[in-house]
Amino acid sequence: MFGRLVIPGGCRKVLVRVWGGRVKDLRNCKLCAWECGVDRLEGERGVCRVTEPVIAAKQLHPAPPASYTVFMAGCNYRCLNCQNWDIAHYPDNPEGRALGYQDPKELAVEAVNMIETNQGRMIGADRIFFSGGEPTIHLPYIEQVVEHYRDTTDLWKVNFDTNGFATRKSMRRIVKLADSITFDFKAYSDPLHRAITGARVEPVLRNLEFLIPKYLDKIWEVRILLIPKAHDTEEIRAMCEFLADLDESVPVCFLAFRPNFVLERHPGAPKRLMERAVEIARECGLHATWSGMPGINGSVPPEVGECADKLLKHYDGRKGAALMGGYARVTGCRNHPRDCLACDDMARCPIKRYVAIRRT
Repeated sequence: MFGRLVIPGGCRKVLVRVWGGRVKDLRNCKLCAWECGVDRLEGERGVCRVTEPVIAAKQLHPAPPASYTVFMAGCNYRCLNCQNWDIAHYPDNPEGRALGYQDPKELAVEAVNMIETNQGRMIGADRIFFSGGEPTIHLPYIEQVVEHYRDTTDLWKVNFDTNGFATRKSMRRIVKLADSITFDFKAYSDPLHRAITGARVEPVLRNLEFLIPKYLDKIWEVRILLIPKAHDTEEIRAMCEFLADLDESVPVCFLAFRPNFVLERHPGAPKRLMERAVEIARECGLHATWSGMPGINGSVPPEVGECADKLLKHYDGRKGAALMGGYARVTGCRNHPRDCLACDDMARCPIKRYVAIRRT
């Protein structure tokens, strides 16, 4: 079923034939807000470090919305807390995993067939769900899959899971192909967003301002992962007020951070933080819930705290952001405030190469 697609070489002709005019998106890649402009067809790599469209995993998945979920390999963020780090940091991470390339039509038919299995019916699956990593970096491929999927079925839907770091043009394309969108909102303040993800927050806020007023019916939920000692009440309130100003009826779900990846030793989100976040959201007029497994043990390593004190000035004096920056610094990140495109180590990022021991 799978054959690894290698670029450049003879497989370049495959992309041209299958993708048609969309192949130009890889010639001068500006699919996400980094707008790296690299020629991925010639093997050039931008911040995401991905050239060809590669599937990391796929499975029927009960988490709402229940679906046949396709995890695309690679990501345009370098989050310290990544739960799917062995997928997101492909191909640089030693434990990076991928199945390979699959013909778009074949994947579309497979998704419909899986949704219609007894197992698919049992979990209530009703859509194909593109996740990752970050699927935006594979947008032309996903569009091809969805075209074949629509030709195959008029019953089942499409979900697109995104971190929101897309160009406006790409976001319009996402809206066009998706019946539902799950949006991961990492932070409101730029220092904290940079410290956690390595990217500026402005494109994310811009895309929320575009989506919520015009396409509220397509937003399954805005998901906010709460990291203790990073997301304080001030940050949570700022995020909630921003969303409420756009539309108070936008669905919001707070997720409890579990120690993972670079933050594998960090404490998990306590239940009281989750409950307080819901209270703040409701004070702002939002309808919010929380989910996850709170209270997992952990502690901030002393060396991280020492680095955080030295980085305060780089993160506008924000302790939570400086703490996250401290984790990055101890891991080997030298560029603060974090900005992955401007970093001299972009192509040999120690974050992307980090191998966690603890998994929760």
